[in-house]
Amino acid sequence: MNAFAAGSDDLAHHLLMDFAVKGVIVVVAAIVLVLGMVLIWRRAGRRRQ
Repeated sequence: MNAFAAGSDDLAHHLLMDFAVKGVIVVVAAIVLVLGMVLIWRRAGRRRQ
């Protein structure tokens, strides 16, 4: 393997890890958003009699 191929593999690994980290951030943000919406929906909803 020459130096160019080694650098290419390193770049591919870096980009894949970057994509994975950003994906995890988006999933966590979506979960927090849904939980917040459910909490607001329950608190702002009509009280049961």
